[in-house]
Amino acid sequence: MFTHNAATWGIAGLATLGVIARPWNLPEYIWAVTGAVLLIAFDLLPWRDAVAAAGKGTDVYFFLIGMMLLAEVARKEGLFDWFVELAVKHSRNSASRLFSIVYAVGTLVTIFLSNDATAVVLTPAVYAATRAAKVEPLPYLFVCAFIANAASFVLPISNPANLVLFGARMPTLPQWLHYFLLPSTVAIAATFIMLRLSLRNSLSGSVDVRDGEPAVLARSAAIVAAGIGATAAVLLATSALGLDLGIPTFACGAMVTVIVLLLGRTSPLSIARDISWSVLPLVAGLFILVEGLNRTGVLPALAEELERTAALSPHATSWGAGAITAIASNFINNLPMGLIAATTTQAAQASHHVTGAILIGVDLGPNLSVTGSLATILWLIALRREGEHVGALRFLQLGIVVMPPALVLSLLALSLSAS
Repeated sequence: MFTHNAATWGIAGLATLGVIARPWNLPEYIWAVTGAVLLIAFDLLPWRDAVAAAGKGTDVYFFLIGMMLLAEVARKEGLFDWFVELAVKHSRNSASRLFSIVYAVGTLVTIFLSNDATAVVLTPAVYAATRAAKVEPLPYLFVCAFIANAASFVLPISNPANLVLFGARMPTLPQWLHYFLLPSTVAIAATFIMLRLSLRNSLSGSVDVRDGEPAVLARSAAIVAAGIGATAAVLLATSALGLDLGIPTFACGAMVTVIVLLLGRTSPLSIARDISWSVLPLVAGLFILVEGLNRTGVLPALAEELERTAALSPHATSWGAGAITAIASNFINNLPMGLIAATTTQAAQASHHVTGAILIGVDLGPNLSVTGSLATILWLIALRREGEHVGALRFLQLGIVVMPPALVLSLLALSLSAS
């Protein structure tokens, strides 16, 4: 039994390391899927149980596809380029004002389109705009990375990890806002203040705003914007009713995409080929890996310990669980951490307060390191495509200043909200 458990943890550990480090530049999903296949091949997890584990993520898959469709069609039609061009024009030649505007745009994109959209789609638009404005792009690119995590628990739709962590126990929208509106507002404000202070020397210059025609929103981009607004309204209503978000998100994303393609008379292949489909097998592989870990008995033991400590001191447990998951997310990435936390909290029947603290750790904690979240990894990939490079140490130097105050203040705000 010990050998069986050790093999499972070894495979899961190596697969997770592969997802984070990407040896030989192989895509992240290769490592997650390989780990899942090895669990089945070595009879550490029956294939039927593996299929069932992957099936648990159905709502997440539909959610991701819908959001990726919206994000990609918005990118294709120039909606994000228009937003950023408008931001540059309204900066009034001030680098610090441009920083604030980009932060506000990133916040809205994260809240209503998810943190992955901010990382994948907004990042290239911000890079292009800052190069045109002749300012150092890195401070503004850091905004895309940090706000993608800091604003990712304003709404259930702001981060796929939210759906994973709560699962069938997802609070209704009023309940969600009761618990997370104040903590997320604090996280967004604290992250902005610490980023602004840390990068102040880079934001003292001016922005080259060229005179010319004002930014014009194309008809197709306006349709996408209206579609995103309608999608947000549908998802808010769905969340308020306590229903799953995956199918409505997919339906809205598909509908907006079809309308834009029909009006533009363009092929759907232009959208389909640029979507990051590899995210789906990555998530499925991680679901299977976590199911394998659950079979070792370690996660049930963690659930028992969480249940015991929460009964003795719920307040201290929420603080401890939030801090531990925040730090752990930077070692094993927040997506597998979210899956582990989901399994543990659901088995322990943890209160919304304890689960909320863990969610803040999973969502906000990854701002410490460049490999802490899936969104930050996607951001890093987007930077590489533009020829920019941010090392792990450079990100850590900024993250260690920005993340801890935001985490502490957010957990404090959660305690006030829950009291």
